[in-house]
Amino acid sequence: MARIFPISALPLIDLGGLRSSDRAKRDSVADQIGLACCDKGFFYIENHGVPQSLIEAVFRESRNFFALPVAEQLEVGRDRSFCNRGFEPLGGQDLEQTGVPDVKEAFDLGAELAEDDPRVVARKVNHGPNQWPSGLPTFRRVMEGYFDVMLELTMRLMGAVATSLGLAEDHFASFCTEPVALLRLLHYPTQPAKPHPREKGCGAHTDWGALTVLLQDDAAGLQIKDPVHGWLHAPPRPGSFVVNLGDLIARWTNDRYHSTQHRVINVSGRARFFVPFFLDGNPDHLISCLPGCSTPDNPARYRPVTVAEHTNEMHRLTMVGGPRERR
Repeated sequence: MARIFPISALPLIDLGGLRSSDRAKRDSVADQIGLACCDKGFFYIENHGVPQSLIEAVFRESRNFFALPVAEQLEVGRDRSFCNRGFEPLGGQDLEQTGVPDVKEAFDLGAELAEDDPRVVARKVNHGPNQWPSGLPTFRRVMEGYFDVMLELTMRLMGAVATSLGLAEDHFASFCTEPVALLRLLHYPTQPAKPHPREKGCGAHTDWGALTVLLQDDAAGLQIKDPVHGWLHAPPRPGSFVVNLGDLIARWTNDRYHSTQHRVINVSGRARFFVPFFLDGNPDHLISCLPGCSTPDNPARYRPVTVAEHTNEMHRLTMVGGPRERR
């Protein structure tokens, strides 16, 4: 087992300035985000504008869903969805491909699109209708409300990332137009005091997309990989989210900004609930090295790809008995 440091090395960034009409205040926040992106690609955010009442409702509905009988959960199983929406049972993933499944179960949802929507008819990646549990009358309203708020937050963060790179605030506007985004509810049951050496709530991985905004309950478990010190805890901080970069940003910036491995080991002694929001972007958008991120001595390391091509390749690489597209 890797040595675990008991404190976090992640910065806490106040996002209040991003809502200011004062460009200098927005630039100040962007500069802090840029420093974090050059370091580990992980940081906490506070003063983010997401109502605490909505956060509490999301946790309540998530706990209610995972408390349902398995038969009711399977009625909205992901195997019934052509666009990877719905319930993923316990043991459905093995991210490190060790033969020991991850100790978690999940529920995935995205933008609600009717089956006759042209993007759905064309079977664009991860486009389609959600599945909704019938026995939870407020579940859909809460999750759709949270999805909309998180989409706005991640787009604001993308503007700050652009500014931090010396680009116009709206540089990523086309990437953020009709984007693929995914809200994932995660339940990590209690793990034994002495689990199997390869057993983890969620195996070590990097995220695929652009940005992930992580909502944790008050149980510890999230760890990130530091190249010098090894695994570091990212403990819950009241009123904050954890933000991390995905592989698309690393690719876009020629690895100037980092997509860092992370994992979950539920050492809390109780069940843990976790809600990541993934922004993957418009599937037709071309990802190629950004201006200023390559030089003659450091040429572009990645070929240009669309978001859809990148996503499909990640599906292929993580295929074990069926698509396992999310962490």
